[in-house]
Amino acid sequence: MKVSIVTISFNQVKFLAGAIESVLQQDFSDIEYIIVDPGSTDGGREIIERYRSRFQAVIFAADHGPADGLNNGFVAATGDIFGFLNSDDAFCPGAVSAAVRYFSQHPEMDVVSGHAKVIGPDGSVRRLAYSDRWSTYKYLYGAAVLIQPSTFFRRSAFERAGKFNSENRVDWDGELFFKMAKAGCRFGRSDKIWSEYRVHPESLSVMKLRGRGASIWEEQFRQLINRDPDNWDRALNLVLRYWKHLANPRDTIERVLRGPVLGRALD
Repeated sequence: MKVSIVTISFNQVKFLAGAIESVLQQDFSDIEYIIVDPGSTDGGREIIERYRSRFQAVIFAADHGPADGLNNGFVAATGDIFGFLNSDDAFCPGAVSAAVRYFSQHPEMDVVSGHAKVIGPDGSVRRLAYSDRWSTYKYLYGAAVLIQPSTFFRRSAFERAGKFNSENRVDWDGELFFKMAKAGCRFGRSDKIWSEYRVHPESLSVMKLRGRGASIWEEQFRQLINRDPDNWDRALNLVLRYWKHLANPRDTIERVLRGPVLGRALD
């Protein structure tokens, strides 16, 4: 199997080289690495030029946001398995070969998610984060989370889902997984840690959440089913989120002992 990895980069120069190196140092030989930068002005493009010979494609083109940039990257991809890594995150050693091995052993699965180390700006480990078992219904109500940099999917799943929604500025990766599930794709979970998910004040995830609080779920809900949540939906959100903590006890223990994943970056 050939694996295509896309990294979107925009003004995160202090983390970019680490993200790139984490892909280049993987022990799986057949990796196609594509990087997309719509116009960094902080020195990121100079780093990309330094590694240019190691990329199979470099896309320096304006886009309409992260989802659009990812679509541009995957248009150029020729692999059988896809993954994407933000420029402030990193793969753990052996992550790609483990994902390929999972797909080889489970040909019926279209998507697989592993777990992650949550790291701070300095690379120190803040806590562990565990992907939930996928449930489309629970995801709709904010009660199923997949660790994005630890998630890989077949090219066929991406094509069946119809790519990322470039208009979604809230949860473009979650919407893609939702569309994959609606298209009949099957989701699996590995019990291994495959990535380092970095939290810091300028990360994409934190920037999406800052100032919105609980309203982020309502925005996601509207994106997915094109209506506002009603009181019944809000009640289900609370019940299923509580159930999520019971169903994923390792993540709940980490949350109790070390705090929520993104909350650490907002302190």
